[in-house]
Amino acid sequence: MLARRLAYEKSLARPARCFEGKRALLFILLLAFGLAGCKTGPTAPTNSNSNQSTASAPTPTTAPATPQPQAQATTFDGQRAFDHVRKQVDFGPRPAGSTELAMARDYIIGELKSYGLNVTTDEWTATTPVGARKMVNVTATLAGESEDAIMLSSHYDTKLYKKFRFVGANDGGSSTGALLEMARVLAANNPKPKFTYRFVFFDGEEAFCEGWDQCKNPDGPDNTYGSRRYVAQLQKQNELPRLRAMILLDMIGYSNLMFGRDEELSTPWLVDAVWQTARELGYGKNFVNLPESVGGDDHKPFHDAGVTCMDIIQLENYPYWHTEDDTLDKISPQSLKIVGDVVLGSLPRIEQKLLSGKTM
Repeated sequence: MLARRLAYEKSLARPARCFEGKRALLFILLLAFGLAGCKTGPTAPTNSNSNQSTASAPTPTTAPATPQPQAQATTFDGQRAFDHVRKQVDFGPRPAGSTELAMARDYIIGELKSYGLNVTTDEWTATTPVGARKMVNVTATLAGESEDAIMLSSHYDTKLYKKFRFVGANDGGSSTGALLEMARVLAANNPKPKFTYRFVFFDGEEAFCEGWDQCKNPDGPDNTYGSRRYVAQLQKQNELPRLRAMILLDMIGYSNLMFGRDEELSTPWLVDAVWQTARELGYGKNFVNLPESVGGDDHKPFHDAGVTCMDIIQLENYPYWHTEDDTLDKISPQSLKIVGDVVLGSLPRIEQKLLSGKTM
């Protein structure tokens, strides 16, 4: 009886042990699959905020190019021009042949060279009513696509007075300062100009005698020594035909700025081009359609030689002309900027006229 019961209990225990064995096998299989999944899954948690590319995306070999800022065009700075005028005035009276004019000339040459321009000088001894005087014309050249040239010019001397101190802030100083700034702007800007530009600073524009025509010399009048010399040199070198236009600046910095049109010696189409630009820029009240009686000035030798030329000058309504009150306080940086903007703004129109041959 006891043996039969033990046999019965053994038969009941056999399925339980089988079931436990199956459970163990199932656990082992599940563990194996789990470990296999870990080996093929990601090795690190994924950052949901990451901007990185997925593993299948190609890796760029070079960083994207950084956009370069566009170069800004250099514009005429009225304050810089005014500072040049101040520097001229600080040298004191600057009549031709004086130590003060030599210092002013060195300053002008230094500025022009700092702009990267090719600077040359022409020195000679002029016969004047007060004796022989050393004079020097200064030329800075900006090469263009053509050797034909457009000249921008000014005189840089002041009138000789013994009865008072004449520093010529407007008469000599203002145009010199503006011309230096124009040279800087044109030298800094690209592309290369169609024409070669000459920036010319004439010596000896002023008469040594008190009146413009009061005295005479064996070789010409007592005025415009530098411009007459310049034309003679161009003729001697057979270069005059290459000078296509000449723009003269004189007394252009008065705070109450107003220019009339020189209708005696200036070329009409050239004056029209500048006056039209002035209107377009909103400076019609400064460049008015009234005649300006100029008489002789540094453009006259060029006019007489057949060169297209013009004079921008405020003479009739500048009350301090050739007085001791032609001082720095009469000069305005804004006036200098107006003239600079108008002249520089006129150049494309003038170039186009010259290139087309339609100058009538």
